[in-house]
Amino acid sequence: MSIIHAIIFGIIEGITEFLPISSTGHLTIAEKLLGYDIEDPALTAFTAFIQVGATLATVLYFRKDIWRVLTAWLKGITGGSRDNPDYRMGWGIIVGSIPIAVVGLAFKHQIETGLRSIWFVAWALILWSLVMYWAEKHASQKRHEKSTTWRDTLFVGVAQCIALIPGVSRSGATISASFMRGFDRMTATRLSFFLSIPALIAAGILEAVTKASDISERVGWRPTIVATIVSFVVAYIAVAWLLKFIATHSYQSFIVYRVGLGVALMVLLVTGVIS
Repeated sequence: MSIIHAIIFGIIEGITEFLPISSTGHLTIAEKLLGYDIEDPALTAFTAFIQVGATLATVLYFRKDIWRVLTAWLKGITGGSRDNPDYRMGWGIIVGSIPIAVVGLAFKHQIETGLRSIWFVAWALILWSLVMYWAEKHASQKRHEKSTTWRDTLFVGVAQCIALIPGVSRSGATISASFMRGFDRMTATRLSFFLSIPALIAAGILEAVTKASDISERVGWRPTIVATIVSFVVAYIAVAWLLKFIATHSYQSFIVYRVGLGVALMVLLVTGVIS
């Protein structure tokens, strides 16, 4: 992989990882258009690994919140107060991360091969947009972060598994699930960020360990590291922008974009512009 392509992929990853428009879907499209074999395990590993850069940007941005939750959780399990909402959030994140770990490992092969299709991406973009529209339209948005329980994060965590299908969007799935639980937009977005951290870091490390030789031989570690660094920088900016945006806007503009992109992909596929 050339450094130019690595930078392009890093920018796409950084922009799309936390927006509800599917980073994997966009990377799959870009990889296809640039002539890569999207079913190559090395490319799948590359895609998973550069997500770590975007995730570390989230860790940096929410470092104070993460430290507060972590310390409250540690105090709670060592005999301290367990009435603290941050203690419950700590357990919530742990419980909510279990489904994606189980499903991701159980269906790892199918995810890396059969689902790596532009048709899958196109249909997922459109169909999940309907879920996002319904979820936000019918959301009460009366609940806030302090009322979060492990049942809420488990529900959101199960929804996160659906995002293993490229085009669904991990943030789109988790935010929609949070709306279904009655959370407001800010809380839904923050829960999406918090649950992304263990899932994406674990996936990146797993791919780096199990597919290290594939990445080295068919992609190269130099472009992989470059793409990861670029995704870190761009994602930090994207996270800051998204939190300001959703304070005064709905997710409808993202839904319109998703449907438009899905339809455009189908037209390109049907007309043979892309295979």
